Amino acid sequence: MAPKVLIVTGDAAESLEVLYPYQRLREEGYEVHLAAPSAKKLRFVVHDFEEGFDTYTEKPGYTWPADLAFSEVDAGQYAAVVIPGGRAPEYLRNDPLLRKILKAFFDADKPVAQICHGPLITAAVGALHGRRTAAYPALEPDMESAGASFHDAEAVVDGVMVSARAWPDHPAWMREFLKVLREKAPVD
Repeated sequence: MAPKVLIVTGDAAESLEVLYPYQRLREEGYEVHLAAPSAKKLRFVVHDFEEGFDTYTEKPGYTWPADLAFSEVDAGQYAAVVIPGGRAPEYLRNDPLLRKILKAFFDADKPVAQICHGPLITAAVGALHGRRTAAYPALEPDMESAGASFHDAEAVVDGVMVSARAWPDHPAWMREFLKVLREKAPVD
């Protein structure tokens, strides 16, 4: 059986930051499950950068079904977890079930990939203290408040945690995450 990877997400997640790792990991032979607050059709968004805007813009994106609710997740069944960005992490970080799931991955030293606003969730479980991380650049103060060393880079590797700024960093982010994942949980 192929190792399983969990993607934790919700409504208003960035479409590319969910679907790119989902497809890339499946392409590598991993079994991938999406978990959300409830098992339903999720509504993702598309963030883009437009001239004249001081920040990114947001438009409706793809929809995709969550395979299971956070209440159904057994973290012990998964080799790694991916935490996409978008607006979803702003409210997901308050979910006690998700915090318990992520704590289990960090406690077991399993690979964690996070991107964009995803580190808001790892900050909420206290997992960034003393670590190096990338995140969406506007989160630099949040990352430093969480005790992390912020790096404005396309891929930052800190042990089993691999982080990136946003979807333009996908190639470097997934390349580095797959190195960590293949070492910890190779596909036969």
